[in-house]
Amino acid sequence: MERIRFKDWLNERLPLVGHLESFLRQKTVPRHKYSFFYLFGGLSLFLFGIQLVTGILLALYYSPTPENANESVRRIITEVNFGWLIRSIHVWGANFMVVVVLIHMFSTYFMKAYRNPREFMWLTGSVILLLILGFAFTGYLLPWDTTAYFATQIGTEIPKSIPIVGDLVVTLLRGGDEVGAEALKRMYTIHVTVLPITAIILILFHVILQQVLGTSKPIGIEERKPPFPFLPNYVYRDSIAWTGTLILLLGFAMIHPQELGERADPFASAPTGIRPEWYFLPLYQTLRIVPTRVLSLSGEMLVNVALIVGLTAWVAIPFMDRKADREQQDPLFQVVGIVLLLYCGFSIILALLT
Repeated sequence: MERIRFKDWLNERLPLVGHLESFLRQKTVPRHKYSFFYLFGGLSLFLFGIQLVTGILLALYYSPTPENANESVRRIITEVNFGWLIRSIHVWGANFMVVVVLIHMFSTYFMKAYRNPREFMWLTGSVILLLILGFAFTGYLLPWDTTAYFATQIGTEIPKSIPIVGDLVVTLLRGGDEVGAEALKRMYTIHVTVLPITAIILILFHVILQQVLGTSKPIGIEERKPPFPFLPNYVYRDSIAWTGTLILLLGFAMIHPQELGERADPFASAPTGIRPEWYFLPLYQTLRIVPTRVLSLSGEMLVNVALIVGLTAWVAIPFMDRKADREQQDPLFQVVGIVLLLYCGFSIILALLT
């Protein structure tokens, strides 16, 4: 009896598998001195998968109520087999993912990979970055410890000064005037349902666009060697990067496991020196620098409006940088990117030192 290979058996029942393999074998990735940065797109996808798996495992034991939230996390750490490791991987993985996605976003920006016909890739990527920050913000409250509670209380105050929609945003997040049981339930719901579903849809769309449109080559960069075949050569490079990142992530999780603070007491005073996670420090530091009143206007409101305008401009970059479509560099956009990077870096350092 003739032996049938599993791949042939599968392709007979799912013909798309064979077509997909054929497509991927014909696909190539440009090879030049900046090719290293292409790895961060795949790394972002890999880390998102880790967050999904570890998040599902944690959700099996977590209880989203003020009475049980902190204790359920403590039980995960102390009683569930390897629960402490899964939680540490999830928390450290969130930090890794923010770093990797930011590198991917800025490398895309400086290599002008948003130019025609990849505008929708930039749009979906920008929204995915905001969703990842949303994951970080909504997940921070879930342990219901002192630091998380008061940091969220302060963080949810910030949108109040946004004209027209500020109060609506705060009400949506808190479900009331203060952070309490309703806020915890809403944060949990957003964290485990709304954001994951939205992110999965956008990531799938983003990946499909990348496969169909191919990998963009930076303006003015010559390929000195033949491009990488995507399958198997580039997939092999990706797998090495994934393995190295997983080892590094496991190392951080085991050497520096995430601690859990005492259960939050809403009637206690906020601890001194409380500050947000490092990826929110540029906004935090900006709010500290800007005066309370600027020409009779609220300084906090001006910062929020400037943030919204800045984010809108960032998303619209493919439609503003018209020189990129003509394969030309515009120094203005290079300067803007460098200034933004320097400002964020110095803001983080300054906030940590003060």
